[in-house]
Amino acid sequence: MAAHSTHVAIFLCTHQGERFLPRQLDSVAAQTHTDWRIWAADDHSTDGTLDVLQHYRTQWGENKLSWVRGPGRGFVANFLTLACTPEIQSPYYAFCDQDDLWDPDKLDVALAWVTSIPAHIPAVYGARTRLIDEDDGVIGLSPLFPHPMSFANAIVQSVAGGNTMVFNHAARALLMEAGPDLDIQTHDWWLYILATGCGGLLHYDPVPKVSYRQHPNNIVGSNIGWMPRLRRAYRLLIGRFRSMNDRNFAALRRVRHRMSPEALAVLDEFERARHAWLLPRIIGIRKSGVYLQTGIGNLGLIAATLLKKL
Repeated sequence: MAAHSTHVAIFLCTHQGERFLPRQLDSVAAQTHTDWRIWAADDHSTDGTLDVLQHYRTQWGENKLSWVRGPGRGFVANFLTLACTPEIQSPYYAFCDQDDLWDPDKLDVALAWVTSIPAHIPAVYGARTRLIDEDDGVIGLSPLFPHPMSFANAIVQSVAGGNTMVFNHAARALLMEAGPDLDIQTHDWWLYILATGCGGLLHYDPVPKVSYRQHPNNIVGSNIGWMPRLRRAYRLLIGRFRSMNDRNFAALRRVRHRMSPEALAVLDEFERARHAWLLPRIIGIRKSGVYLQTGIGNLGLIAATLLKKL
């Protein structure tokens, strides 16, 4: 791609998606930014998903959509495998879920910010989402996160959904260097951690540009409401949050040489503190500067610190 190109390679992962996939593909086709190509990976669908992909590839041409067989190890491995495929080269990239709807200006709005960042700095655009039901009816908004996006937030909280993310080649290069074979919780949380940990930026747009569909087969649903809060509290109490941190920190060892001194200071202080006994644990967690985006979340952080569940 030429240096001035604003071409976007869209990473679409599918699995049993025939019901909603056509609506998502139509919303991509309706983008005001037209310089894009979808690279799809299907994780062994047995419904009509491949027929849908073939129909749109025939309709649009292979220069707009191509698909391959995914690794069959779940959505995280599927997205990371696509993102780490060296044959896919573009100045900009976007993650795409199979069952959402993009606003027509989604790519244009995201690119307006991403292209303003020097190309050598990892840059990730993410945004709030509009929640919709199975019939496209609006049912709410995802939480609004008011505090700065930083590594000190990223290592304890996933903020922007992958379905909203648009990022530059410098951010994609970090994904490729870390590799596809990681044991991590989600690809979007990992990109937030990677970008902010390695001298990059994540911009959180409070204005939704994606309609995030809520339905019984969601692999990852919205965090809005009391039930998701109770689920997060339960995960904390049984130690799943600590396990997620263990896995993320193990993955970070692959890119430690890329991390900024500021991020390394946060990481090392937090890592020491979470293994310490009570008083140095409390002091160390506070000194590390880690934080969540809400008051309730930070109360949970205090509880996790006291219970040694970080």
